[in-house]
Amino acid sequence: MEYTRLGRSGLSVSRLVLGTMNFGSRTSEEDSHAVMDRAHEHGINFFDTANSYGVRQGDGLTEQIIGRWFAQGGGRRDKTVLATKVFLPMGDGPNDRGLSALNIRRAVDASLKRLQTDHIDLYQMHHIDRSTPWDEVWEAFSVLHQQGKVLYYGSSNFAGWHIAQAQEAARSRHFLGLIAEQSIYNLMARWAELEVLPAARAYGLGVIPYSPLHGGVLSGVLRKQREGTAARSGSGLWAAAFAEQRESVEAYEKLCAEIGEDPAHVGLAWLLAQDGVTGPIVGPRTIEQLDGSLRALQITLDDATLAKLDELFPPPAPNGAKPAPEAYAW
Repeated sequence: MEYTRLGRSGLSVSRLVLGTMNFGSRTSEEDSHAVMDRAHEHGINFFDTANSYGVRQGDGLTEQIIGRWFAQGGGRRDKTVLATKVFLPMGDGPNDRGLSALNIRRAVDASLKRLQTDHIDLYQMHHIDRSTPWDEVWEAFSVLHQQGKVLYYGSSNFAGWHIAQAQEAARSRHFLGLIAEQSIYNLMARWAELEVLPAARAYGLGVIPYSPLHGGVLSGVLRKQREGTAARSGSGLWAAAFAEQRESVEAYEKLCAEIGEDPAHVGLAWLLAQDGVTGPIVGPRTIEQLDGSLRALQITLDDATLAKLDELFPPPAPNGAKPAPEAYAW
């Protein structure tokens, strides 16, 4: 396994991140425990979850599953860099969501109880809260830090200017601020390159891409359809993205076949090659899927292949792979 520092922090994390959103919904608790054990066997030490992951609103089932895995002992908790999130509704009350000091206080204690641990390594804001001032957010987070309940903080689904706001507010309080941003980012969704990635690099945040294969579209979906093994139904955002870029996806799978690599592994390898990316989140349903994802760490894409991928899935601006404002202005 390869390791890197998470942003500008001294925290060492694996370059593949274990996503747990399937735990309890698409993967049984027994199988989820087996996947986490196998992740440790591979050296994956960075696990990502959220208080909102589960079957029903507010049940926190995924965190509970992880907590019962930790409770088995064997150094499981000590070997894990644990990341969870706060923001989405966990109840029907008006204060059961968002980033108010009240909800943050309630949410972290509830997550700690479900996870059966005394601290969270990386506590992430699941989304920007436009109605809560940064002074309130950082005051609440600084209290958790002083109490030893949270070590580091991160964001998710932030725009570049949200990152700047958060970091400048933290700086005014002489607080470390954010060390990571979790954003949707893959070959088919490259909007983060305009402002999120440049802001993250400037402020020392590691970028953790989620949906690295765009809901499975980049995992070899056409081949799987021919084989009758496609796991997703033809509906929703997945179907829309696939229909819109079917020719590009077809050419992508052909390119992967030419270089002798699985499309899913190439999609992860491309992310690993991007400046500022700490590691993509892989969300395996099975041990076999987890085992297969490690191949991405062994793939080095040459300049010609990278250029071809840019042709198939162009950067999100007519001026090429440039950050804002050059992406859309002089």
